[in-house]
Amino acid sequence: MPGTAYPVAWQPLRILTFYRLILAGLLATVYYLVPDSNPFNVQNHSLFSTTLNSYLLFSLAAGFSTRLRWPGYTFQALAQVLADIAAIALLMHATGGVTSALAVLLVIAIAAGALVLPGRLAFLFAAVGTLTLLFETGLASLAEVESGAGDITRAGLLGLVLFAAAALANVLAVRARDSEELAQRRGIDLANLQQLNQYIIRQLQSGLLVVDPDNRIRLANATAATLLGPEARDGARLDQVAPQLAAQLGLWKKDRQWQAEALQSPGAGTTLLPRFGELKTAQGNGALILLDDSARMAQQTQQVKLASLGRLTASIAHEIRNPLGAISHAAQLLEESEHLSSADKRLTEIIGTHTRRVNTVIENVLQLSRRSASHPQDLDLADWLKAFREEFLQVENIPEDQLQLALGAQDLTVHADPNHLHQVLLNLCQNGLRHAGDHPQLLIECHREPSGAVQLDVTDNGPGIDPRTAEQIFEPFFTTAASGTGLGLYIARELCEINQARLGYRPGDSGGSCFSIHFAAQGA
Repeated sequence: MPGTAYPVAWQPLRILTFYRLILAGLLATVYYLVPDSNPFNVQNHSLFSTTLNSYLLFSLAAGFSTRLRWPGYTFQALAQVLADIAAIALLMHATGGVTSALAVLLVIAIAAGALVLPGRLAFLFAAVGTLTLLFETGLASLAEVESGAGDITRAGLLGLVLFAAAALANVLAVRARDSEELAQRRGIDLANLQQLNQYIIRQLQSGLLVVDPDNRIRLANATAATLLGPEARDGARLDQVAPQLAAQLGLWKKDRQWQAEALQSPGAGTTLLPRFGELKTAQGNGALILLDDSARMAQQTQQVKLASLGRLTASIAHEIRNPLGAISHAAQLLEESEHLSSADKRLTEIIGTHTRRVNTVIENVLQLSRRSASHPQDLDLADWLKAFREEFLQVENIPEDQLQLALGAQDLTVHADPNHLHQVLLNLCQNGLRHAGDHPQLLIECHREPSGAVQLDVTDNGPGIDPRTAEQIFEPFFTTAASGTGLGLYIARELCEINQARLGYRPGDSGGSCFSIHFAAQGA
């Protein structure tokens, strides 16, 4: 669409066209309806009526042109203001010149021009108006009408009024446009800030509720809806969605020093720790409620502790490694001595066995501290598991029937690091062979769930794990084997987590143990 002005800038010009149409209509109405009284003191009726009719038609055309925004803003505004000056000057000439009562309309036209086109053009309009007045005075002095120095003085004073009106209107227009630009910038800043706040609220891991003085929910983020259930939506009453939470909010309002208690989540089935804050509104004091999942907070605390423990144990492992190497080397030299008795040789074997075991622990600890970053890629688990099975059978030298695969017919593509997945699955399968008894049987099952996630299960036919022990098997350095280090399953779970997967344990459906790896749905 032609025109370069911002759409809001057309508003002053539209107002001017509306004013012009009303003005021309009123002048025509008064002139034609009460011709006997001659309210405008018209001296040249032919010029007055022709100019008035033309001005009325021009007002209609200008209204349509401004509505269509064609031609451009500057051209339209310039042409309309100059047309106003010319039309009013002709009407003044037909009604007595500078002494006409219509002279005030020229002041309004100049001020309006300065508002729609501020700057140097505003003073151009004042100059054109002043020259028009002087030209009108000159014509009157040449005509056969009474004219004198008073008319020239009146024209000069009216010219000064035109310049003053142009200057004042120009200042107002500049300030108005500056205020408009500032308002636009503030509006953009507020919109950006609102989007930022909404993004932060949506991404907030804690549940967030805004409650008004009547205990109605005014805002609930996605986490709060997950923890409290789908009923936690805008406009719902808190006492209907979460009665226990509403009761605690009432106690907190009575005593701001009251400490909130943990409560059961009605939506996620977890334990929640609420926190309350006051929100002052025009309707009264509302409340801001933050809901934290105690299990997630405990997990984060545990991760911090384990990270500190990892750094500490890595430092200790480095310090132990050198003297351990010296002990192992000395034991080997002692074992080569020809003067050792069989009892002493047995002692040196014990030293060698336990130094190697301690070295294995040190290697596992150092592996935790220098674990490589994940390099995930799209893996077709069906093909990848078949290759892993062939390799595992060869390395462990076991019959084919001891490791079976059960793969679903769906697409089993996951996004994970193949080296990390190989290390996790190797640990789970070796544990299954070690603890399954004299005739171990392993089954690897894989299927895609309706949600799009992929589940991989490793099941053995062993005696299983008792519930108390199952709660600790993923903790570092916990082991039930005399020769184990207790780091295998812990490292496996850590590798799964950095690949956006979860490793868990449950008793097998037909006995034994089942370790499950849950891969998140693609794009989740």
